[in-house]
Amino acid sequence: MTVRRTSCNLCEAICGVLVTVENGRVTDIRGDESDPLSRGHICPKAVALRDLQEDPDRLTTPVRRTSDGWEEIDWDAAYKLVVDKLTGIQKEHGRNSIGVYLGNPNVHSLGALTHMPTMVRQLRTRNKFSATSIDQLPQMLSSYLLYGHQLMVAVPDIDRTSYLLILGANPLASNGSMMTAPGFGRRLKDVRKRGGKVVVIDPRRTETAAVADEHHFVRPGTDAAFLLALIHEVISLGAARPAEYIDGFAAVEEAVEAWTPERAAAITGIPADVIRRVAGEFATADRAACYGRVGVSTQQFGAICQWAIQVLNIITGNLDRPGGTMFPRPAVNTLLGMGRGHVGVWKSRVRGLPEFGGELPVSTLAEEILTPGDGQIRAMVTVAGNPVLSTPNGRKVDEALGSLEFMVAIDPYINETTRHADVILPPAPPLERDHYDVVFHQLAVRNTARWNDAVLPKPADARHDWEIFRDLGLALVRRTPWSRRRVEVMARLRLSPRRIVDAGLRIGPYRLSVAKLRKSPGGIDLGPLQPALPGALLHKSKRIDLAQRMILDDLPRLDSLAAVSADELLLIGRRHLRSNNSWMHNSARLVKGKPRHQLLMHPHDLAERALIDGQLVTVTSAAGAISVEVASSNDIMPGVVSLPHGFGHNRAGARLTIANQVAGQSANDITDAGLTDAVAGTAAVNGVPVTVTAS
Repeated sequence: MTVRRTSCNLCEAICGVLVTVENGRVTDIRGDESDPLSRGHICPKAVALRDLQEDPDRLTTPVRRTSDGWEEIDWDAAYKLVVDKLTGIQKEHGRNSIGVYLGNPNVHSLGALTHMPTMVRQLRTRNKFSATSIDQLPQMLSSYLLYGHQLMVAVPDIDRTSYLLILGANPLASNGSMMTAPGFGRRLKDVRKRGGKVVVIDPRRTETAAVADEHHFVRPGTDAAFLLALIHEVISLGAARPAEYIDGFAAVEEAVEAWTPERAAAITGIPADVIRRVAGEFATADRAACYGRVGVSTQQFGAICQWAIQVLNIITGNLDRPGGTMFPRPAVNTLLGMGRGHVGVWKSRVRGLPEFGGELPVSTLAEEILTPGDGQIRAMVTVAGNPVLSTPNGRKVDEALGSLEFMVAIDPYINETTRHADVILPPAPPLERDHYDVVFHQLAVRNTARWNDAVLPKPADARHDWEIFRDLGLALVRRTPWSRRRVEVMARLRLSPRRIVDAGLRIGPYRLSVAKLRKSPGGIDLGPLQPALPGALLHKSKRIDLAQRMILDDLPRLDSLAAVSADELLLIGRRHLRSNNSWMHNSARLVKGKPRHQLLMHPHDLAERALIDGQLVTVTSAAGAISVEVASSNDIMPGVVSLPHGFGHNRAGARLTIANQVAGQSANDITDAGLTDAVAGTAAVNGVPVTVTAS
């Protein structure tokens, strides 16, 4: 028996874990108290690492689809088939005839982060999509506009704050998200032990809201009005104190002049006196932080919301201040390896939505496949993604994928999306991979670093994800004319993730190395977050301009917030601790317990429609209809219903034994791909108008 230290890389918390191995099998997983960031905390997802390793549904060799079903194929033959098909389709239809979709698990894999971007660039297509545009895109856009880099995200310094204002986030279920804060519940208790206060604004009384000092319901999609009223009130109180390196304050003052608490109250449902009091408390707290996540990003005004959150933190003097919002200083500077970002350099072919950071909004994916014409997507590469369940109007995406000339999936499962693939290339599971978290140290509430060797050996005939990207990338680049760039790309692809991380550590701010980190497998503590502005800003001017025209010019759109008819309700999503989007439902250990798939509905709304708790109902939107069991709940705002994300494992051909037994429908079968944020292009999956009737 041996006990190995590693980290759970299934979510953003990156908790340290101790894995017990006996005779080559995992027998126990528990929290690692020596980890300086997670301090022994784990959630149910960590124990599911064992299920991923042992899942009989997990593919271990490449397969190709034939008229008689799936058949195994060796790696070299699979690579050749994929590259021949992709290059052939591009030769006939142009480089943009290939589409790429990158799923959420990629940011949790070291090998994907080090090698996938280089491979994808060899396809030279502009039709790239990812989970970013159904998640955090407005947050990255705000960071790009204000701070000069899409991943320069200011995170709450929760371990020192005295006033935490949370909008559209449930960190007790997520352990942070764009704020790596494992053991968030304990950290939340510490805020209150210090005499601090936690206020949650959300259409649902979430697990986080239930333990906060205050919770206020807000009508979905109106958070921007609440935030603008807070800024208005802070300025009216004379409490604004922006730093010397801040520009554009006068433009902000003019822009929010009309957004009084009374006006916001009529739109949001939050009383004007509450808005005034929260604004005053936030402005006068000695250390305050405002944090917003998926609920404020994935709506029609997500870009305004995330910009306004930053403005509120900035004008109250809480940006770059201990206890406010601060910038981590990771051992590997992720910002150096990732482009600063750009927006609107090109637009989608059919609807003209802007790209961000080289990616188009995934709301356009189905139409870009189904609409004939120059640049039509005729082949797809999907990597660790399940857009049939996780992107707007999933049924249309399902139809679109079924119409392709060719599709390859880099994925360990035959799921609702990959069942359309012609070839599936399965990577080795997490416990067989070395790991260093490149992304989430960049978002962590404390500076730490840890390198972990693989817990289990990889079988000789298996491939790491980075090896798949390396081999495909090399095969693609070999078909291009000789050039210095070709030599450089081939050399880069041949570097292992360990060598890349080691180089990053050596040139990083702490001058570490993989060898040094291996001597402390539980991780090393690099200290609390430290002030870094204005020097750390990536604008040449080293200044922050609040008056971003693309945001200010969009404010008038708030005047036309669509009224909801008497028969309509507003649909929002929700997440659970025992779930992870659409890709962890095949773990019996994780999904056990009471059902979590129901549509939550307030008792008043049930009574108005003569519905009863537990009844099967039909939920209808502009995109379609689904049938689902309804559950009565006082934790949901009247006029609002909630359905969890990622369910709906009921498509024929998906080989997910346990997931197909998990009840529920896909919320994305009734989200409208035409409903987006006009600025960021983000899918508006919260605040979707629906009707609910008896089935």
